[in-house]
Amino acid sequence: MQISSVAVFCGSRFGARAEYAAQARELGTALGQAGLRLVYGGGHVGLMGTVADATLAAGGAVTGVIPSFLHTREIMHEGVTDLTVTESMHERKALMFEASDAFVVMPGGLGTFDETIEIMTWRQLRQHDKPIYIVNISGWADPLLALVDASIADDFAAPTARALFEVVPDVAALMATLAELPARSDARDRVTTL
Repeated sequence: MQISSVAVFCGSRFGARAEYAAQARELGTALGQAGLRLVYGGGHVGLMGTVADATLAAGGAVTGVIPSFLHTREIMHEGVTDLTVTESMHERKALMFEASDAFVVMPGGLGTFDETIEIMTWRQLRQHDKPIYIVNISGWADPLLALVDASIADDFAAPTARALFEVVPDVAALMATLAELPARSDARDRVTTL
């Protein structure tokens, strides 16, 4: 693998389909085995906890970033490689952004949508050019993609909005794509300053 760290946005719940958790475990295992640092929201519940636990079990490094007010709600993961507690969601997202070379969106709810739309917007505004991947397991992201398409159709977004992210069907396709990304030489420095 050529990149050093990947932010994963996903649910603090498991969702209705067993394949969501199965793919979350597969992602964590693949990240750990590939030597990629997982950067995530710091919780120990739902899909986010599953990805973190699988990364750690595979020998990988995990950076958690969690706001203090979510300490009990998302059950802060005390077993990660390093954990930063922030004062706000804004600080959490800024630190996750700085520590990551790429962004992966797995199944999730409103918080996942918030993170996804924000990171897309930052890319549209040329605040970064880091790749964004939506892993569309069993079509869970189809409504989100339809919303983007509707915005384009109604001329609220340019057709180039679809180029802000890439959609892959599963974790295997994601990992094959990540393997082709160039290295970012400053990634380790940015992670260790959290």
